[in-house]
Amino acid sequence: MITSRFPFPLEKGDKLRAFFQIQELSKSFDVHLISLSEFTVTDAQRKELTPLLASLTVYRINPIEKWLGAFLQLFGKKPIQVGYFHNWRTQRKVNRLLDDIAPDHIYCQLIRVAEYVKNYHHCSKTIDYMDALSKGIERRVEKEKASRKWLFQLEYKRLLNYENSIFSYFEYHTIISEQDRQHIFHTLRNSITVVPNGVNEMFFAPYPHEKTVEIVFTGNMSYPPNVEAAQYIVHEILPELPQSVQLLLSGATPTPEVRALSRERVKITGWVDDIRDSYAQGRIFIAPMFIGTGLQNKLLEAMAMGLPCITTTLANNALKATPDESILIADDKATFVHHVLRLLEQNDFYTKIATNGKQFIQTNYRWSECTKELVEILKK
Repeated sequence: MITSRFPFPLEKGDKLRAFFQIQELSKSFDVHLISLSEFTVTDAQRKELTPLLASLTVYRINPIEKWLGAFLQLFGKKPIQVGYFHNWRTQRKVNRLLDDIAPDHIYCQLIRVAEYVKNYHHCSKTIDYMDALSKGIERRVEKEKASRKWLFQLEYKRLLNYENSIFSYFEYHTIISEQDRQHIFHTLRNSITVVPNGVNEMFFAPYPHEKTVEIVFTGNMSYPPNVEAAQYIVHEILPELPQSVQLLLSGATPTPEVRALSRERVKITGWVDDIRDSYAQGRIFIAPMFIGTGLQNKLLEAMAMGLPCITTTLANNALKATPDESILIADDKATFVHHVLRLLEQNDFYTKIATNGKQFIQTNYRWSECTKELVEILKK
């Protein structure tokens, strides 16, 4: 298994997906993990994974390599982020390691690292697109500053072509949702297997905690869709709610734009050791996701912890929860405000959405069930 980031700590979606898939895959296979990393991986971080692995190899990508690779791709044809993660020094090391391991199957997470294994033909290979990265970039184009718009348009077109061209180098293909599968520009895209993320329902379970805020939103606060969502809650939704309504924004690496949202009614935590404490402090979880792709782990976790959730049609297209039964859907300010007020004022309705949402997650999003099809693919 090869990943573009070391899958711990679990502050990003790709890390979370890799970590829990490794937990499940290690029950059936000897898993050899090759991880790239922009940062030094500590011994404590390694210890989180080593009991699950047959071997662990981390290749550090230094700043010169990653930025030179990205810059050179400006004059090439591949996506810039592929150049960011790929270099020939690491390629030679990966080649030697694959010769030593002689794997029965290679599982490659994200097209960012597909270059490292695309020409290895001694075993079957699976590419996990995870998200339709091209669609995510396309949705960001219109929101970028004029000075950067051209770069995102360039990356969108290259990602669209690369997602298509890399398909034939791999025998098997997986993706996180049906919605994302339909955004892969390939004639055989319907053959891609949907392997959703799951949630550790034993870890993310309701527990007694003082409710200090009415609304909570969590996520990696440097991820542009999360930054936009946080700004939308503060600038659009919160002013329409009673002054007594408080908001908690919790998650790693908040950008200056997120930190600027701090005010009397808004608390920003940054990284927290246990994200469950953030969920447990709130009465309602809001996720106004208007850009981005994939399945929102934050919704899985919040619903599993018994919080009634309000999100957009875009986010629920991947989740597939039943509107007005296990989740509430809003695509504009007025509807978000309406749902929040109804949950705050109607206890029976609050309990219904919270209880049904928790049951929906327990039924549909256990990691053991979500990973079954992936296990079958890797046995081929």
